Amino acid sequence: MRKRYFIHETGTDRVLNVIFQIMCAFVLLVVVYPLWFVIIASFSDSDLVNTGKVLFYPKLFSTYGYGEIFKNAKIWSGYMNTIIYTVAGTTVNIIVTVTAAYSLSRHEFGGRRFVNALFVFTMFFNGGMVPTYMLISSLGLVNNRLVMILPFCVNVFNLIIVRSFFESTIPPSLYEASVLDGCSHFKYFFYVVVPLSKAVISVITLYYMVAHWNDFFNALLYINQAQLKPLQIILRDILLSNQVFSSGATGGTGMSYAQRYADQVKYGVIIVSTLPIMVIYPFIQKYFEKGVMIGAVKG
Repeated sequence: MRKRYFIHETGTDRVLNVIFQIMCAFVLLVVVYPLWFVIIASFSDSDLVNTGKVLFYPKLFSTYGYGEIFKNAKIWSGYMNTIIYTVAGTTVNIIVTVTAAYSLSRHEFGGRRFVNALFVFTMFFNGGMVPTYMLISSLGLVNNRLVMILPFCVNVFNLIIVRSFFESTIPPSLYEASVLDGCSHFKYFFYVVVPLSKAVISVITLYYMVAHWNDFFNALLYINQAQLKPLQIILRDILLSNQVFSSGATGGTGMSYAQRYADQVKYGVIIVSTLPIMVIYPFIQKYFEKGVMIGAVKG
């Protein structure tokens, strides 16, 4: 019969565990409460929020802010555009990043140091906003969906992470054994490397998804047609229009009324823009936890 061994806690261990649990609970509160406050503030009367009377639950519950957001027909096209940009852009990012990282991780690739240096060079130097816009315009990508997908398909930092993972985690002997079994580089990559790299691929997928979902500046520069604008630009337009409505009101009562609902719209915009990523994150959290520890422990 297999023996079981137990570690007996001393009094000092119990005290330290309680202290660590209290510290973790405090850190959790510090991280979670701001988001919870935005949620309850989006459903509460703004006068009560501004005077500090809303702390843990909504007061004078109202969905007016969300009604103003979702009754705007443009927000649905903005959601669709953002989903298209996020899904297509992330797919291209993953394909290019993982394949490039695999190539740079192979020691038999003679020019890998030079190519890697070119990638790293772009982390410190770039052409600037005006030359980049001229290039995008000359390629005919202004007011084109592809401008949100193709020109920025590789993040060098993520590329270095994946390359380091391939070099440090997947042993060269695995490739040698695969070659003996008749694998080419392509078969080895698709049937061996990719399945063993789910953790790091999930991490950079999350990074790319968040970047595409929150991409505001590129859309502001290169997208002018309303039917192509992503969600972030639409929400910005809604927020600006409500600020104009608030500042344009005259009189004490009118100003208070306008500001109250302008603030509700402001908080509602934050929730609408972050909710989809918050819903997706729990499904890839286990891979994210593995991926962030890559290289932290050496056996």
